[in-house]
Amino acid sequence: MKSVAFHNLGCKVNGYEMDFMQQILQEKGYKIVPFDAKADIYIVNTCTVTNIADRKSRQMLHRAKKMNPDSVVVAVGCYVQTGNEEVLKDLSIDLAVGNNRKKDLPAILEEYLKKNTGASSGDGVIKEQAFQDKTLQGKTIIDIGNTNEYEAMQLKHTAEHTRAFIKVQDGCNQFCSYCIIPYARGRIRSRSMEEVGKEVKLLAANGYREVVLTGIHLSSYGMTGGNDFSQSRLLELIQEVQKVQGIDRIRLGSLEPRIITPEFVKGLAACDKLCPHFHLSLQSGCNTVLKRMNRKYSAEEYYDKVCILREYFNHPAITTDVIVGFPGESEEEFKETEDFLKKTGFYEMHIFKYSRRKGTPAASMSGQVDEAVKNIRSSQLMELDAELSEGYRREYLHRKAEVLFEEEKLIEGRHYQIGHTREYIKAAYETEENLSGQIFSGTLEKPLGADILLFQPQTH
Repeated sequence: MKSVAFHNLGCKVNGYEMDFMQQILQEKGYKIVPFDAKADIYIVNTCTVTNIADRKSRQMLHRAKKMNPDSVVVAVGCYVQTGNEEVLKDLSIDLAVGNNRKKDLPAILEEYLKKNTGASSGDGVIKEQAFQDKTLQGKTIIDIGNTNEYEAMQLKHTAEHTRAFIKVQDGCNQFCSYCIIPYARGRIRSRSMEEVGKEVKLLAANGYREVVLTGIHLSSYGMTGGNDFSQSRLLELIQEVQKVQGIDRIRLGSLEPRIITPEFVKGLAACDKLCPHFHLSLQSGCNTVLKRMNRKYSAEEYYDKVCILREYFNHPAITTDVIVGFPGESEEEFKETEDFLKKTGFYEMHIFKYSRRKGTPAASMSGQVDEAVKNIRSSQLMELDAELSEGYRREYLHRKAEVLFEEEKLIEGRHYQIGHTREYIKAAYETEENLSGQIFSGTLEKPLGADILLFQPQTH
């Protein structure tokens, strides 16, 4: 029995794929151990969304080889897809596997171990013609070409115990000027509703109460090409998941603002399991910056979409992403974004400093913003985020709420059960009883720390 340690970097889609790889290796008889333990095989599910993500991916790969120089270190995913030369030169990496071959990991490992060590640790064997490999400095690269086919995966359980992230879509056709992901993930492709339904039913049978539908560009679900979001079948998919017994909550990953129409949102509002929690990626509240980013909407159009959500849902939680210091961003343009954020009133904002990404149009744009200026702007918006988040949570004090408990946490020496409301407000109930996976109605009474509200169930 060979031991395998995993480390995941990046998005929720990567997290889903790592859970699946861990599941299938465990089923083949591999022993899963913590990443900081000595292992026979280390698998790093890499990210390449920024240069910093590339660096973190390399650091974890080097750390793995340092922990056990005799181990097989496997780089998997987006960094492999975009960093071919660096991957080939990196002596810490023994085996590199592209995004579209994660499902084949047991067979790929089996073949690699047979070729390089004469050992065998599973029963799956991959035929020579089933993949393209090339060897340089003893490294094997497995099929990193992009594909138009959806890579089939099905989870039975996830790293979390009550909430399951379900990947339903892959790839992106948007080509924002700062983003490398279309090159790392390929073009849009979707999973069949039938396969999603099977997985949701299996997860429900295993005790999961909440599912989060996610993808690289979720709004493109069911589309075959182009950017006409009226072709998206996402609403139909949500309606199908709504029918699954045992699932009480449905959440959505990041949405493209252009998918938000009165017809679409009216359909969402009719799904009573859908949580009123929407992530609409913004990136900038200034039209000139949005144009340089190749985002295909204006700030005014984005605000109209937020208004549609608020028309059909009562005080929904709306979250977003914002990039500061994009090439050419002036003080006036930054101020325009800041004013827009205040006007829109988000629940939470994820603030990112622009990171120059080799291989994207933005990397060669003039007017690259000084790092010190990015730091100031980022700090400013993070302060605004804290203020807006606190204001949103305050609106729910002394109001009825429904909490799905997920874990136990010690706060100042006291035992609390921690969970989230349908709006994704973190709530805490003081008790030593394990309530994981249970949903209670009650009242949010007062703040407990910076981002948690104290919860009191109606009857318990």
